[in-house]
Amino acid sequence: MFEAAARHGNFTRAAEELGMTQAAVSYQMKLLEERLGAPLFMRSGRGIVLTEAGSRAAPHITRAFDAIDAAFGSVRADDAAVLTISTFNSVANSWLAWRLGGFQMEHPAMAVRLNTSDAVVSFASEEVDVAIRSGAGGWPDLVAHRLFPMDFTPMCSPDFLARHGPLTPHDLIDLPLIDRQKRRWTIWLEEAGVPAPAQAPRAGIRLDTEANEGHAAMAGQGVALLTPFLWHHDVAQGRLVRLFDQVSERGSWCWLVYPERRRTVPKIRQFRDWLVEEVARNALPKPVGVRAGG
Repeated sequence: MFEAAARHGNFTRAAEELGMTQAAVSYQMKLLEERLGAPLFMRSGRGIVLTEAGSRAAPHITRAFDAIDAAFGSVRADDAAVLTISTFNSVANSWLAWRLGGFQMEHPAMAVRLNTSDAVVSFASEEVDVAIRSGAGGWPDLVAHRLFPMDFTPMCSPDFLARHGPLTPHDLIDLPLIDRQKRRWTIWLEEAGVPAPAQAPRAGIRLDTEANEGHAAMAGQGVALLTPFLWHHDVAQGRLVRLFDQVSERGSWCWLVYPERRRTVPKIRQFRDWLVEEVARNALPKPVGVRAGG
């Protein structure tokens, strides 16, 4: 209040700048003078002028506020220059990392950092601007944009399919299944019309992420349940074959999330707009050359 009043030479204009009443500023200046034991202002016509004590103090106070502003300005500049994205392994390795260069080219002055972990990031304790999560949504205090469904369907390599011939859903029971979540295989087989077998489906290798499952399937190590959106480029390039039309889901989607309080930050708006457009541009075509799951 002292700095604003000294700069304006007027309690009313200082109050307007600070969003306060003139009476509140005047009262606080009176308390400040009592605490210092010296007058800081004298009334002059309709305004105020600094006393000798006030004139000595004002330049130091102004320089102090300039230093504070410069410190926060540096923080703001550093924050604007770097976008930190947190996402889980499957999205990072099979989709996002392949496309982030496009965003970087549109915003060459901004550095992009991609932190990959299946752990849910805390915006309160970690230096992360945005995150891509999977789930049902509904995270408190976060803005959430739904991107694409985390559904799943069987895929394998062309060589694997050539070795095992044309397949029906029933045939999968006797093939090595790349198995991260056995429950997902049960769901898909049931929805494809395959009754529960007398014995469990043949077990294949078990991996910790869908990204690893997809690469194991490309290597011909079995049939994996993969999310079509994340892998359709590999299908189009002939590295994977989608076996059936049948796609199952458990209500999980991929979301872009960030704190509500930061929704207007320019770099977050820019990444959000780019990502939503990129997802729309990569929307799945209708399956071609796959069989019905009945």
